[in-house]
Amino acid sequence: MTEKAWGGRFSEKTDQTVEAFTASIAIDRRLYRHDIDGSIAHCRMLARAGIISEDDAAQLVKGLEQIRDEITNGQFVFDDRLEDIHMHVESRLFDIVGNVARKLHTARSRNDQVALDARLYLREETRHIIRQLHALRKAFVDAARANIGTVMPGYTHMQRAQPVLVSHHLMAYYEMFTRDSDRLRDALPRIDVMPLGCAALAGTTYPIDRDDTAAQLGFAAISANSMDAVADRDFMLEFLSAASICMVHFSRLSEELVLWASTEFGFIELPDAFSTGSSIMPQKKNPDVPELIRGKTGRVIGDLVALLTTMKALPMAYNRDMQEDKGALFSSVDTLQACIEVMTKMLPRVTFKQDVMRQATTTGFLNATDMADYLVGKGIPFREAHAVVGRAVAYALDHGKRLEQLTLEEMRVFSDEIDTSLFEALTVEQVVNRRTSSGGTATENVKSAVSLAGARLTAERLP
Repeated sequence: MTEKAWGGRFSEKTDQTVEAFTASIAIDRRLYRHDIDGSIAHCRMLARAGIISEDDAAQLVKGLEQIRDEITNGQFVFDDRLEDIHMHVESRLFDIVGNVARKLHTARSRNDQVALDARLYLREETRHIIRQLHALRKAFVDAARANIGTVMPGYTHMQRAQPVLVSHHLMAYYEMFTRDSDRLRDALPRIDVMPLGCAALAGTTYPIDRDDTAAQLGFAAISANSMDAVADRDFMLEFLSAASICMVHFSRLSEELVLWASTEFGFIELPDAFSTGSSIMPQKKNPDVPELIRGKTGRVIGDLVALLTTMKALPMAYNRDMQEDKGALFSSVDTLQACIEVMTKMLPRVTFKQDVMRQATTTGFLNATDMADYLVGKGIPFREAHAVVGRAVAYALDHGKRLEQLTLEEMRVFSDEIDTSLFEALTVEQVVNRRTSSGGTATENVKSAVSLAGARLTAERLP
């Protein structure tokens, strides 16, 4: 059966150029499992509602299961004349069971059918991504636990600012990716809504049981408004937004890995298995994996903007523009999943160069704020203390020294309140461990954060 499902109204065959232009089968063929699952559930509901016979339903289900096997095994023949995965399944079903295949589309439209397929697909992939992020977050916790004693410069404006624990830095990304996971969890209930039975836009005259279909497919709810169910893709937009934010986090992490792996920083060594070389320069070891993740971020953000732009001016209800939604969705799902997978494998094999990182904390006056805090403890107002330390830093720069290398006599030129106790406060260990405020980089804080994160991951229920 290759004639158009809507061909009765038309007196001319569709131009071949139009067939090629309007066909979506090259993209939506990957929805075949979801389309067939939806059709089987719809078919069984029709039989239970007395709309088709049990014998017809049995034939249809058997035929649909055969089609699923044929596509899975690569035996199925696709044809642009059939436009999309829905028509391919229906056409092949006609070949297998004959005229009874024409009953399957009773009480539904391709409009609610494609919305169903997209929700089934996205629900499945979102759950998978949440599980992937769980593994990635565990990799960050494990890396933080393994590097508790390692200090490094923390940066603002890409200038060395204050020393922090490497573990504290890694746990910052744990927090980011935890929020990404939470956003996807929050989106799941809005994805997990069944649109089938809304038909083209107004519902159907048949006595269908949408709750029956939803239960078969494991949906938590059914859509409340038939027009909204077929006309909006905000559940996709919400996913793409969460995916874009997650990719921004990946891009920031990747940027730091690229910098840290450079000779100029030398903070880390990336594993050879996750690096590449140069076709002309034998000495090169390039951080291609984080560079590609950084580059792929633009693709996911672009997918979000593309779908937002597609949807922004569409009148109710369904419009063919919405056929463009799946390309953006599939691209983002594939990209995000690939990035999570490769980063989860690479991170445990990154080597942090403790000596290099610690040495980097000794330059750039990273303890200047602690000197100001010391003066505040002596009763000097912070703004005045800030100015005192600024003058001390200028003096140290002029004399090629670090603050802790100045003598007590040199220090007392800037304030009579300074005594020998200042020098202990300026050590890297003290600078780090005195930051005991909640969320700070003190070693005990970070140990506690790592422990709490590990406990959360262990207790976390995965979808």
